[in-house]
Amino acid sequence: MQSETITAAAAGTWKLGDLTVNRLGFGAMRLTGAAAFDLGAPRDRRRSIGVLRRAVELGVNHIDTAAFYFSTLRSANELINSALAPYPDDLVIVTKVGPGRDPSGEWLPWARPERLRGQVEENLRQLGRDHLDVVNLRVEGPGPVAEHFGALAELCEAGLIRHLGISSVSPAQFFEAQAVAPVVCVQNRYGLDGRGPNSGELLRICGEQGIAFVPFFAIAGEGREAGAPAGGGDDGVVTDVARAHGATPAQVRLAWTLHQGPHILAIPGTGDPAHLDENIAAGALRLSAEDLTRLASS
Repeated sequence: MQSETITAAAAGTWKLGDLTVNRLGFGAMRLTGAAAFDLGAPRDRRRSIGVLRRAVELGVNHIDTAAFYFSTLRSANELINSALAPYPDDLVIVTKVGPGRDPSGEWLPWARPERLRGQVEENLRQLGRDHLDVVNLRVEGPGPVAEHFGALAELCEAGLIRHLGISSVSPAQFFEAQAVAPVVCVQNRYGLDGRGPNSGELLRICGEQGIAFVPFFAIAGEGREAGAPAGGGDDGVVTDVARAHGATPAQVRLAWTLHQGPHILAIPGTGDPAHLDENIAAGALRLSAEDLTRLASS
């Protein structure tokens, strides 16, 4: 990759409802600890705040977070609040509800519809906002979602939420939610070597409808919540393509993700300032048709 500073604008833009964002965003999950939900090793607060401010300096205007992203002494939402408030006018903060954790970090049962307002209000409190730009319903299991999505639609009507999305869903659940209220984004696991069930079909459906598809774990792949290092399990093809472009394997993985469609928004997360710069620079990496064919067959 080139040595000059590359900003998130290099990846192009897409929309979350009526909100335009750069396609290269930032996921806040890893700000709180070495692994996604590490209660034993909180990150350095000043470093995490610095990463957030640097991300915005580099043009990131789409940050993905959740109230249940926390570790000992660290909350992703409160770090975002401390680092970025008063928020830039163009900054879109996306959060999610459904899952929950008690103060000790233990997971709670998936929230009933009547509990979603409390989760939304907790996100508002932590972020210091009077409304949330986008709220994703993070689904657990194959069951119906209409009642939950309807509860969130009521919060849109009340002015607490601007737009709704849905996460970890099947196509049937997506269509069920869409019948209740507009869906502006779908978040499912999708990456070069780790894809959730039906994610390819949902990517296609979203593309046909002009809806943002927001893959998570695009770099870590199968490592997921275990805190796998970026590019830690790359095979020879990823490494070879990276070497040919003067890039890192993680950058190739992000570039591959962005190449899957103009409606894809990447949200790589890191607590490392150097990795942040590398992730943003991946938005300028253009893979050839030959590169994409090699990666697809790897």
